[in-house]
Amino acid sequence: MSSAPVVRPRAHALMDLFGRQDGVVIGVVHLLPLPGSPEHDGGPVSAIYERAVRDAEAYAEGGVDGLIVENHGDIPFLKPDRIGPETAACMAVATERVVRAAGLPTGINVLANAAEVALAVAVAGGAGFVRVNQWANAYVANEGIIEGPAAVALRYRKALAATSIRIFADSHVKHGAHAITADRSVAELTRDLEWSGADVVIATGQRTGDAANKAEIAEIRGATSLPVLTGSGATIANIGNILRHASGAIVASSLKRDGVWWNEVEVDRVRALMAEAAKYR
Repeated sequence: MSSAPVVRPRAHALMDLFGRQDGVVIGVVHLLPLPGSPEHDGGPVSAIYERAVRDAEAYAEGGVDGLIVENHGDIPFLKPDRIGPETAACMAVATERVVRAAGLPTGINVLANAAEVALAVAVAGGAGFVRVNQWANAYVANEGIIEGPAAVALRYRKALAATSIRIFADSHVKHGAHAITADRSVAELTRDLEWSGADVVIATGQRTGDAANKAEIAEIRGATSLPVLTGSGATIANIGNILRHASGAIVASSLKRDGVWWNEVEVDRVRALMAEAAKYR
């Protein structure tokens, strides 16, 4: 494959957001089930915000570089065009409180693959980036066929006068099958992300908590000039190895009580992971 650039060079998103190009660690604030989702308990939304703030503060106290607010409690996830205004409204409030409490650069991931909703939440809540799991091309997910929203989402971002909000996009995204693009390599799919306006590429495992494959990280890094993060599977034991091969890691499950994603963040786990990460920063 040609190594020629596919787009004009752009500013380094990690440096602009976090003040560093390597060794970036981003903790995920998994929101409790939101109103309208199957597991929402009917209680006051204030409890959701309070839990989000506690987790954000634990991450911040432990020393992470940034946060992502995500509606992971809303399983099973809806396709983007079925996500209601209640989800956007609650996520915007939660995000604003997280940003204010933690004082860290914060991103948004609205599942499943709701790029426009995520951009709206980012604008309303004061976030600086969004994560979109399938930014270009298409794949078959638990929710059905998911198409990349890049063309529409970038125009929506422009309409919101929010071009400073960066796009973090997964390559060969987890939780799905890639039969639609099976004739194209991971490297080709990664170059499509850069061509389609992404600012950061994320390498993932096969499911939540599953570590990205070292060979796949290398293939992704070799295909793009953009920073590459891992998006799942980071632990105290492997964070050093991850940071040898990627510019940073998005981490959540291993920093929760008992290592379970729906539990609260434990600050001692965060501190331990960041102490290991510091050796490679």
